Amino acid sequence: MATFQSLPGFREFYPEDFARRNHIFRLWRQTASTFGFAEYDAPVLEPLELYKAKSGDEIEAQLFSFTDKGGREVALRPEMTPTVCRLVGAKASALKRPIKWFSIAEFYRYERMQKGRGRCFSQFNADIFGEPGPEAETELIAMLVQCLASFGLTEQDFYVRLSDRNLWFYYLEALGLDEPRIRGVLGAVDRFEKYGEEAFKGYTEQFGPLDDGVKLRVLAFLQIKSLAALEHTLGSIGGEKLTARLADWKKLLGNLDAMGLARFVEVDLGVVRGLAYYTGFVFEAFDRKGELRALAGGGRYDDLVQKLGGPALPAVGFAIGDMTFALLLEQRGLMPTLVQVPDVYCVLGGAAERHAAFRDIHALRAAGYRVDYPMKDIAFGKQFKTAAESGAKIALLYGGEEIAKGVVKLRDLTDRSEREVPRADVVAAVRDFFTVGG
Repeated sequence: MATFQSLPGFREFYPEDFARRNHIFRLWRQTASTFGFAEYDAPVLEPLELYKAKSGDEIEAQLFSFTDKGGREVALRPEMTPTVCRLVGAKASALKRPIKWFSIAEFYRYERMQKGRGRCFSQFNADIFGEPGPEAETELIAMLVQCLASFGLTEQDFYVRLSDRNLWFYYLEALGLDEPRIRGVLGAVDRFEKYGEEAFKGYTEQFGPLDDGVKLRVLAFLQIKSLAALEHTLGSIGGEKLTARLADWKKLLGNLDAMGLARFVEVDLGVVRGLAYYTGFVFEAFDRKGELRALAGGGRYDDLVQKLGGPALPAVGFAIGDMTFALLLEQRGLMPTLVQVPDVYCVLGGAAERHAAFRDIHALRAAGYRVDYPMKDIAFGKQFKTAAESGAKIALLYGGEEIAKGVVKLRDLTDRSEREVPRADVVAAVRDFFTVGG
């Protein structure tokens, strides 16, 4: 007989695994709520054209795409940014600015699997629309830091690398490059950390060798790791665009410093993020040991809402993937052991006692307590053993003697003390036990 398995790159979550994922999602939701973000959701299946409009035809190779039964070209969503731009663009005039939204959703990409990357994964996505200044980046980077720190991670575990595509554009423009060549250099910069000199091969093939003087200044710019070094380098160039952009840098880093987050953020112009739709500040979070892929990434994309059919609307966003993040928590010993145990275990006599207990069991569950009981008739001794092993704090005994007296015996399973409780007061007695700290 054939055995069936999940598809390559897709994950299954047994209860203990699902509990760990829910733990991550719960803290992400909690953080987003404290920052005043509203949660949304959207279809998992979208028109293929939505992704082509954002990223071009080459994106199709990475998608789970097909023609549906209505003859439409569709794709499982590989990311949320085009979708949220569509949603916001459709109702932009009616939404109060700034628009602060987040989602936790599943995504699909047909790509090579590796550590921390599968073909089916979940992401926390957060975006701010309608705020053109660095105040939006301040809010999002602060939330990114808190999304990681809320699990017990510190600046010893992760950091955020901050860069700026606009600054690169203005700098390369000042060095005499036109827009196509600037984009070619940025493509090389994006790959330089991984490939070194080989990263410039694509530029050379398209435009010829990059001028040696320009290349030296590009490589020097790549080495800048502080605001002071940035000011020193740009001070000798001047110009209205670079001066104004430097002011934005000072404001953003000053805001983060005022929040006490400067220790998490590093200037790193080697980060430009390969997606061409980014238009300003870009940032990525990494683990300090450098053993994992990027934990999170994002940036400003002021033109995308309009490109996808909406009004002109400034936007910034980031995403955290659950797979690499979970690996980091495991490595640091910060993934808790999540055990789902009952609060109350009911020890039942025969059929009459079982029926008598059912009303209380349902009432306790309706009051929010986790209650378990044996589904079949089992000896009292074995039931008490099961109750003790279940992890419950209380055992409620429904024996013939107790039912005849109109009471239930409540046993504290931590110290094995017992007392009788009137049947009418069972819910109140359980509530008092947990309220007082039993």
